[in-house]
Amino acid sequence: MADGAAKGKARQRTGANRGTGGDWRAAILRGLRRGGAAVVLMLLCAGLALWWAARWTPDRALYPTQGVTIDAANGDVRWGSIKAAGADFAYIAATAGANQVDPAFARNMAAAREAGIQAGAVHRYSLCRLATDQAANFIRHVPRRADALPAAVWLDFDDNCPDRPTRALLLSELATFLAQIEAHSGKRSLIAPGPAFEADYKVTSGIARTIWLRRDFFEPDYGAHSWAMWRANDYVRLSGADGTVGWNVLRPQGEMR
Repeated sequence: MADGAAKGKARQRTGANRGTGGDWRAAILRGLRRGGAAVVLMLLCAGLALWWAARWTPDRALYPTQGVTIDAANGDVRWGSIKAAGADFAYIAATAGANQVDPAFARNMAAAREAGIQAGAVHRYSLCRLATDQAANFIRHVPRRADALPAAVWLDFDDNCPDRPTRALLLSELATFLAQIEAHSGKRSLIAPGPAFEADYKVTSGIARTIWLRRDFFEPDYGAHSWAMWRANDYVRLSGADGTVGWNVLRPQGEMR
């Protein structure tokens, strides 16, 4: 009888242990299911955010004049489709530093004009090259045209360029570059500093030019004076171009001069 009672208690303990183990495994499975559902929800939200970002542009009631930024990475651009998407103007990558040229620049400029879109050239300024050499590169590849928009000078740090000149030297070199390309084009250029570049060099307070600032989805709040052009979304996808394009708006009161 004693042995039977002992065996019964042992069976009860074993059953209890099995129940505990079952509960533990069930808890893990429930946690995995909840975690999987959370991951799916996160992926769904991320997908919706990307879908929204690819289509968002500022309200035309607030910013009637809007346009694109295009470069060779956008492939064989179909400019009729770009115009149909609402682009009133285009800024097209042209030159960078002292010897780089966007291989699609000439083709894009000609095709944009043919589609009835006014276009301007963009030069990416390098801190590692002399202003006169960069100006020569721009002048060599960007013809003077009365119907072109003013050139834009993109100012950003480049991981391939370690030079960080003093502010005084940068402003002096940039003024030289601007003077030379403006003598060629016959128009005052825009300067387009990124937030980090502006924070370090404060070019908008040192160079008296119309400014083009950047911030995705929200108006930029840096720069010494109000922007004339805002790059509002760098993730727009259009049927007329590969990849993403930059979407820009003009301040209604402003003029590019």
